[in-house]
Amino acid sequence: MSGQSSISFKQSLAITAVIASLATTSVILTYQTLRREARTEKLKRSVGEDVEAWEKRQLRSGTATPMTPEEKPREWRKGDFDESLVREQLTRNYSFLGDEAMTKIRNSYVVVVGCGGVGSWAATMLLRSGVGRLLLIDYDLVTLSSLNRHACATLEDVGTPKAVAMQKYFKKIAPWAQVDVKVALWKKDEGEAWLEGADYVLDAIDNIDTKVDLLTHCAKNDIKIFASMGAGAKRDPTRVQIADISNTYEDPLARSVRRRLRINGVPSGIPVVYSTEVPSDVKLLPLPEDEFKKGSVKELGAFDDFRVRILPVLGPLPAIFGLEAATYMTLDLGGKPLTDCCEIKNRKKLYQNLERSLSEREARVAKSDMQKGIEVNMEDMALIFEDVNNGRTTIPEPIVVKQPNASRWDRDQPLSIDNIVILTPGDAKRHEKEHLVEGKSLEEVWGEENVLKARRRLDEARRCAIYRRA
Repeated sequence: MSGQSSISFKQSLAITAVIASLATTSVILTYQTLRREARTEKLKRSVGEDVEAWEKRQLRSGTATPMTPEEKPREWRKGDFDESLVREQLTRNYSFLGDEAMTKIRNSYVVVVGCGGVGSWAATMLLRSGVGRLLLIDYDLVTLSSLNRHACATLEDVGTPKAVAMQKYFKKIAPWAQVDVKVALWKKDEGEAWLEGADYVLDAIDNIDTKVDLLTHCAKNDIKIFASMGAGAKRDPTRVQIADISNTYEDPLARSVRRRLRINGVPSGIPVVYSTEVPSDVKLLPLPEDEFKKGSVKELGAFDDFRVRILPVLGPLPAIFGLEAATYMTLDLGGKPLTDCCEIKNRKKLYQNLERSLSEREARVAKSDMQKGIEVNMEDMALIFEDVNNGRTTIPEPIVVKQPNASRWDRDQPLSIDNIVILTPGDAKRHEKEHLVEGKSLEEVWGEENVLKARRRLDEARRCAIYRRA
């Protein structure tokens, strides 16, 4: 009995010790949780109060100057904020990138030129990813029409500078970050000083001349820069990609920028986000008739070299452009750059094969020397295959094939972008034999339904060709 009693007593002591240990641990964890929650709540209150005070100061002064260090509350000063809360807010980024990369990102300085749809989303995610210092440059005001795509602006911000609206919003997200603004237009020979010390510059400018000046300056002065091309009139998110400026396709803005950069001695070396989509049914928004009575259309712009009529914009597309830019820049700042971007459209070999199959077929039908070539190039084939036919055959059913063939559609019409179809190898041989050589009508070979299908595709190609020339 005494042995059993001794064992029972030892078991009771062990159980009591475990319970006491668990109770102590529970008390400690509860205390730590309550302490963290109290610190977080204090931070939220102080940020709200100080943002309100900052807004009142802005209204009184009528300026958009950043706070001085003395004006910032304790929690807003770099290095004086509770580091455990910063780490907790950025914990997913730390887990993904590691301490060394995150240290680089948090110590980085990024200048964002252009705070519209693309720039606002990019800047927001750079801040949320831990970038410690941002300078936001934009001359424009928030309008009702910009709310469909801006990352930060609200109805309350309409009529205020976009950069200021972003600065106010950013202070609520990351009060430890230094966010400054320049409510001004970046211009050559004036804005270069604003870029001093930047680890990266984001170009989200719409105007071609200003964009080229900024890109040229950064390229020739070894300042890292990432540029956004045209998000207007685009709707297909699967066509958005990152490439070197020298390797962009079907983007009118990129084409103009690329040409001017070459003239300035910058043929390549600038990463850009752009879309390979060729819109076929989007036009410039018209000006009311009474605007033309006021004088030259060019004189109606806020600045001489800025567009008056603008392309319609589907809100999510500028956001996608901005998020791609922020992702690329964040990784690069952390020392983990995207070295080989997967260019989703640039399938050169495929387009070359399509061009070759078309050229050989034309030579066989004409019974002439195929070396003479055709007036349809590789970029034309990319447009016909990707944008008009969505990477599929034209008729009889839109399917994906390993070896697509290109062929003239109507033998009585000249070979052009809007007279080329994509077919399977077997259908291409049939079309060549029965229509192009023997002269059977398209309806006889394919039937009325397929002829109508092809015509719809060719009309689409015609609209794309018109957009290209615009």
